[in-house]
Amino acid sequence: MKSAYELAMSRLAKEAPVAKLTESQKSQMAEIDSEITAKIAEKKIFLEGEMSKARIDPEAQDALQRQLSSEIARLEEKREEKKDRVRKESGTP
Repeated sequence: MKSAYELAMSRLAKEAPVAKLTESQKSQMAEIDSEITAKIAEKKIFLEGEMSKARIDPEAQDALQRQLSSEIARLEEKREEKKDRVRKESGTP
């Protein structure tokens, strides 16, 4: 007997089958991940350095923390957009 989870997963697979990625797509996605991860690390290093310089000014630190969060969110969004383009190249959902 299947569990509720297994039943739901089999229904989902029937409604929206999971498409396989080609090796080229996998490679492109890995490259995108690597590129965006490097950019995020670069932003973190820079802004955390700025935060340490501004440690006497809590408002400046808060502003830099918000900027860091915003930059990371923007880069994550960019990552997903690029991956979506790669998936759509061959009609993969």
